[in-house]
Amino acid sequence: MLDSSATVKSRRIEQPTPFERIVLLLQGGGALGAYQGGVYQALDEATLHPDWVAGISIGAINSALIAGNPPEKRVEKLREFWELVSSPPMGPLGGPYAPSVAIPDDSVHRLVNQTRAFFIALLGAPHFFKPRLPPPILFRPDGPESLSYYDVGPLKETLERLVDFDRINAGPMRFSVGAVHVRSGNFVYFDSTTHRIGSEHIMGSGALPPGFPPTEIDGEYFWDGGLVSNTPLQWVLDSRPRRDTLAFQVDLWQASGEVPLTFNDASVREKEIRYSSRTRAATDQYRNMQKLRIAVAELLKELPEEHRDRPEVKLLEAESDDKVCNIIQLIYHSKIYEGLSKDFEFSRRTMEEHWRTGYNDAVRTLSHPEVLECPGRAEGVRTFDVARLTQQRHKSGLEVEP
Repeated sequence: MLDSSATVKSRRIEQPTPFERIVLLLQGGGALGAYQGGVYQALDEATLHPDWVAGISIGAINSALIAGNPPEKRVEKLREFWELVSSPPMGPLGGPYAPSVAIPDDSVHRLVNQTRAFFIALLGAPHFFKPRLPPPILFRPDGPESLSYYDVGPLKETLERLVDFDRINAGPMRFSVGAVHVRSGNFVYFDSTTHRIGSEHIMGSGALPPGFPPTEIDGEYFWDGGLVSNTPLQWVLDSRPRRDTLAFQVDLWQASGEVPLTFNDASVREKEIRYSSRTRAATDQYRNMQKLRIAVAELLKELPEEHRDRPEVKLLEAESDDKVCNIIQLIYHSKIYEGLSKDFEFSRRTMEEHWRTGYNDAVRTLSHPEVLECPGRAEGVRTFDVARLTQQRHKSGLEVEP
């Protein structure tokens, strides 16, 4: 299933984790979403099956493919989707497509990627989106559904063929996707515990204007959740009741980076900062808040009985708990030859690169047993970014663990 050039192999986790639930959080990022497919393959091979999957934009699509299929079919359906959308738009004439041919250097690779992205922008991605003809700039749209450069009808057909929505709505895996309500600008989550999920909820989460049109759901229109927040992290961490959680946070945009020296690099860096959604800051805030909740829970145990009925105490009790969480961060780090078009460069070669990178990052992360160990109750929350440390060792010339 994985490309033969993969350098590591996932191992099966024989013992169940000590956590009450496993959560998979998938950020938006278009064509970069194949990285999440590779991460999920490694988790699947390790038998780390999530109890809850939440996503934004392309993360919502990957989430639906996972939650909407039985465990033994999930990787297969993810692969099918990504192979469909990374097919040449018009066969051999639809753009440069030679995944087996070596590319000599980064400058040539950058040119090849940009050329592929040009063809995809011009012709669309098969089974995902196609250009509107005539272009919308030449006529007045006849409604919100046609207010876009591309028609996403092919995506609706693909989702309804690859995803069992009855399975999503029946459970047992909880499912959440985020979108933006166009009229109010409010961020909304469609959750299988409160909504009956259909293809329109997935498409609404990924309706990024002006490329894609707003999606109508129950008489209202929704755009891509990434306009407000590109990660579902906060939604999951704020949910009740709280439980001991093992969370895999899979981000497609890196918050950290170099100061750009060219206009093109500046455009790339701006997009990375905008869509990374300050994941690390949100994680740090949650860690601090959870330490406070744990401290309050411990203090309340010592409170004399005669004070327990006070409204202030009831308020503190409602917010306090002693639950713990491991947040395992898996963040895609762009290659030097990837540029501004990296989120819509849907070629097969690049898809395979992203998938393989996600798989290898996840396998290396899972090779560290401490990521699956519960933190102490006093510690509360631990975060891990093994892939980032591996990259730093590569750059410094240090030996990297297999």
